[in-house]
Amino acid sequence: MVASLARTERMPLTEGAWVDVCRSWLPRADEVFETMVAQVPWRADKRQMYDRLVDVPRLLHTYMIGEELPHPVLTDAREALSEHYLPELGEPFRTAGCCWYRDGRDSVAWHGDTIGRGSTRDTMVAIVSVGDPRRLQLRPRGGGESISIEMGHGDLLVMGGSCQRTWEHAVPKVAHAGPRISVQFRPFNVF
Repeated sequence: MVASLARTERMPLTEGAWVDVCRSWLPRADEVFETMVAQVPWRADKRQMYDRLVDVPRLLHTYMIGEELPHPVLTDAREALSEHYLPELGEPFRTAGCCWYRDGRDSVAWHGDTIGRGSTRDTMVAIVSVGDPRRLQLRPRGGGESISIEMGHGDLLVMGGSCQRTWEHAVPKVAHAGPRISVQFRPFNVF
């Protein structure tokens, strides 16, 4: 069973965006990490960038609606998040996108999850992090001062309100980092 979300701290941003953080929220984080490394069917992906095809700098897998998650603690986490955020979100979290950042060279560029309903409506993305700590950076879309939140082993971060439309987030490359996996729980039709 996951820990209570009562100790979650909310950080208001601008334009109706906010971020919730709950440190060391996920129980058995070591076991979850090891299970995910061994059992998730990780894939390397490529993306078009300008005039060439480039490797995505992390490994990926998405668990769609109805697919069993690789560890029961993750199922408990999704259910607890759905129950806690239902009054604000109005629906449960349904999918789980997984990213394996193998070392400091793996990253994700500035973006917002604006494919699907996130482009026009407030939504939420809940991120659980296991493994080595990494910084998640957030900045207002269109420019402005960025903020940095270190995601530690077992930490939870929830981006809500207008965050996906009015802010961007990234996990930058760093000189030294061990492996980290993030699990992003999303409602239906948010990417």
